[in-house]
Amino acid sequence: MKFMRQWPWPLRWGVRALALVMVVVLVATGWFVWTVRKAFPTYDGQIKMPGLVGEVTVHRDSYGIPQIYADSPEDLFRAQGYVTAQDRFWEMDFRRHITAGRLSELFGEATLDTDKVTRTLGWRKTAEAELPLLEPETRQLLEAYAAGVNTWLKDNPDTAQQSLEYSVLGFQRTGYRPEEWTAVDSVAWLKAMAWDLRSNIEEELGRAIADAKLPTERVDQLYPGYDFRRMPTIVTGGEVTDGSFTGGGTRAKTDDAAQAPARALTSVLEAIRVMPDDLGNGDAELGSNSWVISGERSTTGKPLLANDPHLSAQMPSVWYQTGLHCRTVTDACPYDVTGFTFSGLPGVVIGHNHKVAWGFTNLAPDVSDLYLEKTTATTAEYKGVQEPLQIRTEKIEVAGGKPVELTVRATRHGPIISDVMSDAEAAAPGGEAVALRWTALDPGKTADAIFQMNRATDWTTFRAAASSFEVPAQNLVYADVEGNIGYQSPGRIPIRTEGDGTRPVPGWDGVHEWDGFLPFEELPTVLNPDSGYIVTANNAVIGDSYEPLLTKDWAYGYRAQRIDDLVRNGGRLDAAAMGEIQMDGRQGFAPILVPHLLRLGAGVKGIELLRTWDYSQPVDSAPAAFFNAVWRQLLLRTFNDELPEGARPDGGDRWFEVVRTLLDRPADPYWDDAATANATEQRDDILLRALREASAELVERLGADPSGWRWGELHTLTLTNESFGTSGITPIEKIFNRGPIEVGGGKSVVNAAGWDAQEGYEVKTVPSLRLVADLADLDASRYINLTGSSGHAFSPYYWDQTKLWARGDTIPWPFTAKAVEKSAEHTLTFKP
Repeated sequence: MKFMRQWPWPLRWGVRALALVMVVVLVATGWFVWTVRKAFPTYDGQIKMPGLVGEVTVHRDSYGIPQIYADSPEDLFRAQGYVTAQDRFWEMDFRRHITAGRLSELFGEATLDTDKVTRTLGWRKTAEAELPLLEPETRQLLEAYAAGVNTWLKDNPDTAQQSLEYSVLGFQRTGYRPEEWTAVDSVAWLKAMAWDLRSNIEEELGRAIADAKLPTERVDQLYPGYDFRRMPTIVTGGEVTDGSFTGGGTRAKTDDAAQAPARALTSVLEAIRVMPDDLGNGDAELGSNSWVISGERSTTGKPLLANDPHLSAQMPSVWYQTGLHCRTVTDACPYDVTGFTFSGLPGVVIGHNHKVAWGFTNLAPDVSDLYLEKTTATTAEYKGVQEPLQIRTEKIEVAGGKPVELTVRATRHGPIISDVMSDAEAAAPGGEAVALRWTALDPGKTADAIFQMNRATDWTTFRAAASSFEVPAQNLVYADVEGNIGYQSPGRIPIRTEGDGTRPVPGWDGVHEWDGFLPFEELPTVLNPDSGYIVTANNAVIGDSYEPLLTKDWAYGYRAQRIDDLVRNGGRLDAAAMGEIQMDGRQGFAPILVPHLLRLGAGVKGIELLRTWDYSQPVDSAPAAFFNAVWRQLLLRTFNDELPEGARPDGGDRWFEVVRTLLDRPADPYWDDAATANATEQRDDILLRALREASAELVERLGADPSGWRWGELHTLTLTNESFGTSGITPIEKIFNRGPIEVGGGKSVVNAAGWDAQEGYEVKTVPSLRLVADLADLDASRYINLTGSSGHAFSPYYWDQTKLWARGDTIPWPFTAKAVEKSAEHTLTFKP
């Protein structure tokens, strides 16, 4: 480089410095690429797997989705464990630390509060107690799955080979090595999903918090009953066509609960909110849509089944797709099933086999109660007697710090969760405490139900499987290749001796107890209804003639009514039409509110957008942007001045009903702004204020021309990695997070991309998957996942389905061996 000597020395040194920087960057880039790719799985070739009896074949399609073929159930599920670990082991390891209350072993003090809540609830202990209750076959297959995971761990002993997250973790916590997988690790994740879908704890808590500030009758305005005259139920009538239940039993009486201590309730609310966002944290939009139509309503002459569960958005998706096939289906090897499961859990949770298809939505019965307790340090009052508390000490290991000891206290009703965020006396001065009674804290047999559903062949065997599905209680829709469609409510649902579960109750009086659970035979069910279709969308299951109390906190039927209308009036539907319904974004409350806004909004920039709006909410809709901004401002201005945190509106369909009633009461006290002491506002004052403030907000954020406003610019989804996605370190977040992407739909609509009015328009909950099963030709079924099959950042399968998902596109779902082999792009063989 003689020519450099002719340059001036500052330039020469500048070039040398630049060259050095480039070398460092190239080395760092090379190291990063090497580290990333080191964790990518082997999808082709042969791998020896100890414990196999026969050879197992794994085909993967262009989306990296595995379809596994074996000759015995043990081989099949052993291979499923290995294959799932290939794609998602970090996620599995992270999740078991959540369910065991051991996150602080990885992340230090930052996750200590989360561990305290989980240890107090005792998810891991419940899972350990469940394992011996399961059928021997279930335990055997759980162990086979765990053995497959552990074989993968032995084949990949270096954590850098396992996932990029372990390399990042190494900067904070050195020397960590994951433990072997166990059957309890799999079962424990069902507790996390039960927490995600935990019914009405937040509603019960919200009522109690609001009660401390407002009269009961005003609080009750915020929790209107389900309108059985306007909105549909899943099952009609007190008797069902097959006579499976009679609607017997006794409805619990509404009861005036004791005044709840505000400080203890606030501590409970804080405990709930420290749980990871991917566990939902009580978001009212957690729910789902599912519906099934008979062959009389389909173009194929056989049933079509659609399902899209609404869960917290996360990266990677909570769902993992897989197919599990016995090469020859026999009594000894009965599995031929494909669909969606959870990483770390064997079997298929939602999907179809060669005979039947099924989908889930959250039944959301009231399966939890908050009990107000009178306690000392070691006792709780019950019927005038001081009973000893159940007390245990939990030791929580903390990376980079000393272990922390947690004292967990429990009454006869359950763990005292008001203790968690502070010591017992600080949380409950004067002996006031709040305990949680929840069905998920009792050992059950839900894991049995998953395997039983996977091998069900008709309505009878499917219902038998459903009888074991205890927690979380779900609406199950069903279809089979013979042309039958059906619905079943499963779940462990308590019978209360007193009270209706809507507010915390005294734990000391012995009156408000659970007296067993509803028999499965009395839960609503229907087979082949005359309508030719069944719709479930978290709406009321059955009318108020049904005596047992399931809950008073249903979703309010806006999604269910829209789906019902589209199915009933849609003529004969095909799979594409079912998918179009899943993407429907019509705002069901807008026709009620918009006339009031047009009446008042003359001169407000943006108001003319609403005059010709069709109430749909695609990403490019200007009217949708304006309406949702008005709706948010209306809620904040109407309710935040009076309601304490924990009772304020999120904007979902309960608030549609609240405001619908208030619109007919222009002088209702809720319209008055408590912050303006010298004025008494009424309905039109607040509506006009909301219009003006929404208009000003959109001018500032989206520009002065309303025609250029776009809903998608406000309503964005950032896929956030559940472990490192909120680290606060921008480069690390960029490695694992993806987005933002623009999303259509909105709150409490069929395309339920939910947002929280208290926080903004960013998407929090989503249709986490979409599927349409075609019982005339299972190879013609369609699906889409929120992200992709892989949990490895930078894998081609990390988020390859996301843009398709956002557009409403779906992917072919090959099922038969011939179709799977034709679509295969990778083939891996496991040999004994």
